[in-house]
Amino acid sequence: MNPLPSLKEKEGTMGKEGFEARIQELTGLILEDYGNGKVIDRLETYTQPDRQTIEELIGKLLRLVFPGYYRDYTYRIYNPRNSLSALIEDVAYHLNRQIAIALQCGNPELKQEARSRAEEITEEFLRRLPEIRAYVETDLQAAYDGDPAASSKPEVIIAYPGLYAITVNRLAHVLFQLEVPLIPRIMTEYAHSRTGIDIHPGATIGRYFFIDHGTGIVVGETTVIGDHVKIYQGVTLGALSTRGGQKLHGKRRHPTIEDNVTIYAGASILGGETVIGHDSVIGSNVFITHPIPAGTRVSIKNQELIYKNGEGYVIQPEVPGDDRIWYYTI
Repeated sequence: MNPLPSLKEKEGTMGKEGFEARIQELTGLILEDYGNGKVIDRLETYTQPDRQTIEELIGKLLRLVFPGYYRDYTYRIYNPRNSLSALIEDVAYHLNRQIAIALQCGNPELKQEARSRAEEITEEFLRRLPEIRAYVETDLQAAYDGDPAASSKPEVIIAYPGLYAITVNRLAHVLFQLEVPLIPRIMTEYAHSRTGIDIHPGATIGRYFFIDHGTGIVVGETTVIGDHVKIYQGVTLGALSTRGGQKLHGKRRHPTIEDNVTIYAGASILGGETVIGHDSVIGSNVFITHPIPAGTRVSIKNQELIYKNGEGYVIQPEVPGDDRIWYYTI
């Protein structure tokens, strides 16, 4: 393989004018490629919701859910109620605009209809904000009660990624229920990027939901989770197979988790027919694709470990018998 020519060698063979001509040629080539009718060729601006605006809306909505816990640099008003009033109007304005864009989908003929529907959705969303906050209050209580490392509820609100991801999901889920395109998924994927917790906005989640640690958790679109459910890092509530692609769209693909279930780290529970009965405990690293009766403890036996000393000889330390079941948490 011949080495690339140095910059000096290039200058000697091309010169400045030659390089600029080549750039012009490449520019024409790339611009021509935009006219081939691919979905990614769209050049019109403002035909899709703006990701940055949606991310900013998440921050504003979190200030409405947790007033006093998220700092507000926008509104310098002495009276907190006046500040919140201004914030609510700000959220209503920007959310309404983004929903209208999402509903219009770049079609000018839908502009008036999209505007009217966006106003209705924005009003309904704000009307349901107290209900969302009531659910989040139960999630906060579950996190505080369930984690001995939590020193206070404010610590959970400010520092815990699980509560952050759940709160964003509950906000996005209402928009998903109101059939808003794109925006709910943008919201939950932003939370995913912040926390490592991937919850589809279509998932139905009951009260007192607690995510401990959270990194690597995946909850699929058609998952149904009951009340008082606790899950740990690395848990997957997923589909058995996605080979059918779009043929599976809208069909039940993900499990149902009934009330008072604990799922420990690394467990995978898959399939739309899989129901984990209430008051069950699912141990770490198990793989479940079939229904589990209520009140069941599912676990795996101790792993077979090999111990060697410094000279490479196998040793036999005292370990629990192989018939011992084990769980895992931090």
